[in-house]
Amino acid sequence: MMEITRFADELGPYQILHLHQPSVGLKATVVVDNVACGPAVGGVRMAPDVSTEECFRLARAMTFKNSAAGLPHGGGKAVIAADPGMPPAQKEQLLRAFATAIRGLTDYIPGPDMGTDEQCMGWIHDEIGRVVGLPEVLGGIPLDTLGATGFGLASAIDVARTFIGLELKGARVVVQGFGAVGRHAARVLAEKGAVLVGACDLGGTVVDPEGLDVATLLALKEEGRSVSEYPRGRKLDRDAVVDVECDVWIPAARPDVLRADNVGRLKAKLVAPGANIPCTPEAEKALHQRGVLLLPDFIANAGGVICAVTEYHGGSRRAAFEAIDEKIRHNTRVVVEESRRTGTLPRQAAVAIAERRVREAMRSRRWSRAAGR
Repeated sequence: MMEITRFADELGPYQILHLHQPSVGLKATVVVDNVACGPAVGGVRMAPDVSTEECFRLARAMTFKNSAAGLPHGGGKAVIAADPGMPPAQKEQLLRAFATAIRGLTDYIPGPDMGTDEQCMGWIHDEIGRVVGLPEVLGGIPLDTLGATGFGLASAIDVARTFIGLELKGARVVVQGFGAVGRHAARVLAEKGAVLVGACDLGGTVVDPEGLDVATLLALKEEGRSVSEYPRGRKLDRDAVVDVECDVWIPAARPDVLRADNVGRLKAKLVAPGANIPCTPEAEKALHQRGVLLLPDFIANAGGVICAVTEYHGGSRRAAFEAIDEKIRHNTRVVVEESRRTGTLPRQAAVAIAERRVREAMRSRRWSRAAGR
């Protein structure tokens, strides 16, 4: 009850479900934050150390992300406390058990997230018939394979850099979390002339001020290996990625990687989150005071959910990527302009924009379904 009270407000959460099935090792939480704009869409995150608090925060981020993108959906999230690297058969059993447990939670539409992928969504869809992010063979648009979130992130960076006088060609980029989002952002930015000078994953950090070969790093990841096995460059521990000097720093892993105790080490002009809630409020304020442009996560990394919702409503791959580019470029420009005009943090400007749409939708819904009442 204490955690619910701490995170509850007039917007939500609408529903909270705790799942515990010891026979299959299922321990999970689902938070449906707000459904005023429509059924909640949000990913299923799997990691050994996920928490209810993380689920609350991520669900609210999805409410704002879907609202800001103009999607007919509210926000939700699910977290499963488990090792995503477990044997495939065991993972399938766990996700099918999860799907069965949420069958009646029809206001929540699951999608892929950290630790889950399109195949996982295929298993869930087989049980309950509702997901976003299906495998291509089942008619889905494979957003992780195609790099929808990373593509959108590159669009946000291309707009944001104009506000700080940064040329994309030659811009030095660091990616913290070279996974489904980070590696595709690196690929698209490299195609536009940016230079990747640092990357990290669970195995460590690799740095080369002259530039890392993105194709080589992508090949390593395809083989299931770490960026730390890159044949050249300087090898550092995982946390040292914060210290790599650059123009654009992309956090694309877990929440709260930038905190009060390490944000002073960051040497960048622009921070573009590929991950949700990558900075604590203290870190956000510190960056703003130093003149570092920090894009709001739910504006910059909305490409994945835009793609997923386009798929859910029967749209094509081309339509999805056109929508990603158009919506994210527009929203990034509006948010940064509003932040500059009002003198507020970009996140505050973005929340105000997203919240206005949610509240407008809530006025059109029955009181019992508008939010958490």
